[in-house]
Amino acid sequence: MHWQTSRFDIDLSLPRVMGIVNVTPDSFSDGGQHDSTSAALRHCERLLAEGAHILDIGGESTRPGSPAVPLDEELARVLPVIREAARLGVPLSVDTYKPEVMSAALDVGADIINDIWALRREGASAVVAAHPRCGVCLMHMHRDPQTMQVAPMEGDVLPQVIAFLRERTALLMAQGVARERIVLDPGIGFGKTVAQNFSLLAHLEELGLGEFASLAGWSRKSSLGHVTGREKPAERVAASVATAVLAVDRGARVVRVHDVRETVDALCVWQAVHTA
Repeated sequence: MHWQTSRFDIDLSLPRVMGIVNVTPDSFSDGGQHDSTSAALRHCERLLAEGAHILDIGGESTRPGSPAVPLDEELARVLPVIREAARLGVPLSVDTYKPEVMSAALDVGADIINDIWALRREGASAVVAAHPRCGVCLMHMHRDPQTMQVAPMEGDVLPQVIAFLRERTALLMAQGVARERIVLDPGIGFGKTVAQNFSLLAHLEELGLGEFASLAGWSRKSSLGHVTGREKPAERVAASVATAVLAVDRGARVVRVHDVRETVDALCVWQAVHTA
C-alpha cells in the first residue's frame, strides 16, 4: 500500500510518523512555541532529525472551543513555512479546511491536504479534484470545533463514523480522485466522548473500509489525560506513545504525533516484534 501525494509516493508497508508543526499561538499542547517562520522551520528540522517521515503544518488551532482564524492570517502563518520546508525533501501536509489555503499551499510545495472537515466546505473538494496528484486525509468531525464537545455524538460511534467516511470517499472518487491519494482519520476527540474514542481505537481496522489506509491522531489528547490522570498535555507523552503503538498494531499506517523521537523508537520495537 502507498499514499500518492504531490511529490512523493509514500510507502505505507511500514507505519509512518507525521510530526506536528503548529504555527499558532493557541494550540492546546504547544501553542506559541513555533508561531514564527524561523521557529517553525527549526522545529521542522528537529522533527526530521528525530525520524519524522511527514510534516503536518497548521496555522489554526482546532482544540475544542477555539475561534476561527481569518483567511489572511492563516495564509500569512503557513505559506512562508511551507515554502521553505519544501526544500527539506520530505512530504508536507497542510492542516486546513479553507479551500483558499489548500490551493495556495499546494502552489508553494505542499503534498497533502489534511482536512478536519473532510472537504465539506464549499470549494474544498474541487481544489483536491483539480490537482493531479496531491494526497488528502479525510477526517470525521461531529459538529464544529466551537461546539463539538458541548454536545458530543450519541450512541454507537463506529457505524456512524464508517458511514460518514464511506460517503466522503465515494463523493471524492466520483470527482476523479484516485483511491491511492486518500487516507482516512476517525477524528479522535472531535465531538466524541472518552469511551467513544477508545471504541474507535479498539475497532480501528474496520475504519479503513478494507481499501484505504488510516491515520491515527491521539497525541497528548484529553482522553489520555482522562484515563491517566495527567492534566497537562505535556505530561501525556508516555500515554501518547503507547496509543500510537496500539493504533499501528490495529492497522493504522500513519500516526500524527508531537513526540516524534519517542514514537519512532517505540515503533522500532513494535516492528522488531512484528518481524519476529
